[in-house]
Amino acid sequence: MFAEFDDDEELARLSPSAFRYWLGVGMILALAALLVGLAFTSPMMSMAVRIGFLAFAGALGYMAARMHAAGRLGIVLTKASLKDTSGRELCKVSQIKSVDRGFVMFKPSNGFVIRLTEPLSRVWVPGLWWRFGTRIGAGGITSGAAAKSMADLITALMAERDGTKTSV
Repeated sequence: MFAEFDDDEELARLSPSAFRYWLGVGMILALAALLVGLAFTSPMMSMAVRIGFLAFAGALGYMAARMHAAGRLGIVLTKASLKDTSGRELCKVSQIKSVDRGFVMFKPSNGFVIRLTEPLSRVWVPGLWWRFGTRIGAGGITSGAAAKSMADLITALMAERDGTKTSV
């Protein structure tokens, strides 16, 4: 099925949805602004709680900045690997053990989880993908249909690699 493609030729791309991207960044910034407002306007709050609120608001601001930067990225599937558009490799197709899109599992919203044969380093790109041990989660601020298509293509690549048939 994929024999005619080069190893580096793009088979699928998962990009952030503009609406989900701005909604995610906006909600994080709104929560940070709410915490800052509470820290400065609540008369019955101790100084330690105010500092805690401001520190948490700062952490949320940092997270919003990271999600804003991640909104320019996407995930690209080639015959050989899964990468983001900055060139960072999520995993090689040969390292993939399974792909899960189940309803009741721990996965990103509108996304899927890849189980790997060996653990890799931890990475988190807020709203787009994360990698922790032997799992990679892709999705969040992406389109559900595009994520489903990419997960199906990964399953087909695995079936071709293992020499089995698939009904994708």
